[in-house]
Amino acid sequence: MKTRGSVVMKAPGTYETVDLELDEPRQGELLVKMVATGMCHSDDHFATGDVTPAIYPWLGGHEGAGIVAQVGPNTPGWQVGDHVITSFLPGCGRCRWCAAGMQNMCDLGATLLMGSRFDDLGSYRMTLSDGTPVGQMCGLGTFAEHTVISVLSAVKVEDKSLPLQSLCLLGCCVGTGWGSAVNSANVRPGDVTVVIGIGGVGINAVQGARHAGADHVIAVDPVEFKREKALELGATRAFADVWEAIDYAKSLTNGQGADNSIVTVGITTGEHIAQGFAAIRKAGTTVVTGIGNSKETGIPVSLAELTLYQKRIQGAHFGACSPSGDIPRQVQMYRDGSIKLDELITRTYSLDEIASAYEDMHAGKIIRGVVVFD
Repeated sequence: MKTRGSVVMKAPGTYETVDLELDEPRQGELLVKMVATGMCHSDDHFATGDVTPAIYPWLGGHEGAGIVAQVGPNTPGWQVGDHVITSFLPGCGRCRWCAAGMQNMCDLGATLLMGSRFDDLGSYRMTLSDGTPVGQMCGLGTFAEHTVISVLSAVKVEDKSLPLQSLCLLGCCVGTGWGSAVNSANVRPGDVTVVIGIGGVGINAVQGARHAGADHVIAVDPVEFKREKALELGATRAFADVWEAIDYAKSLTNGQGADNSIVTVGITTGEHIAQGFAAIRKAGTTVVTGIGNSKETGIPVSLAELTLYQKRIQGAHFGACSPSGDIPRQVQMYRDGSIKLDELITRTYSLDEIASAYEDMHAGKIIRGVVVFD
């Protein structure tokens, strides 16, 4: 079938809407009519060239929600009309990591930058009108009116009364931020937590830290609008300057520093990680969730402090959440009012406005932009 989607032809480049030819779903695949998709900074990395996929053109989008329009043959458990959230991390259910409850580390993750089918790396579900193969971000490509995805990347929403425009955020930014606090930083009641970078992920790290019982959640961002939003969603203090935030954390802890820090800067550098490291006490944890240039190396921290103060630098992939278990849990939390989604959406855009939406993101005008399809 034919559809329309927003692709990057090369890097550096910008997203542009083009006509696409879309395969019918095979066994184990679903054709999804997209309802909404979040504007994640990760997709922008493929336009700037900070992260390079295996193929261009590249269809962006991985944080989506939609309605199943067609089910591939011999694919039980799914039917037309099912509501789904796309998980940017597939879960095979069989590898060592899935078996150990670490679905976010599923071996299929090794194929996410290939843009092809997981089980056939030379097979693409989409092409341009001239037959040129198009890669799908994380095997999804939710910046399109319709997309074909693996059932391993789909999480069913049983309650069809819930708005998919809000639920789409559970596909990436909510679990990534919330889990960075709850799982990776292991925030506990009474903790002092510093969150550096208040975008779509950082704001959910704030939510997660408060949910876990932190007494003090200190948000850091140079943009006033983002600091105000952080205060609305659970931060107890907000600072434009990270060193002022660190001094404040120390003032609360007899000079020791925060129990944990979470680095969620849109383009994370080694210096940002060093700031998070400086914020924490002895035996504290710095969680690194933000992504930067994949070719950069080096973190300017004291090796003696790392060893003698027993500090920990912890990476976080999807906040150590397991999509097939944690996304339904977060749907329930949203329904019960214990996690906020509607308030995260600053503005909605059309498919043709994706490039300008990323300009708004770079200008600090939005916490989360969402593309809404007709």
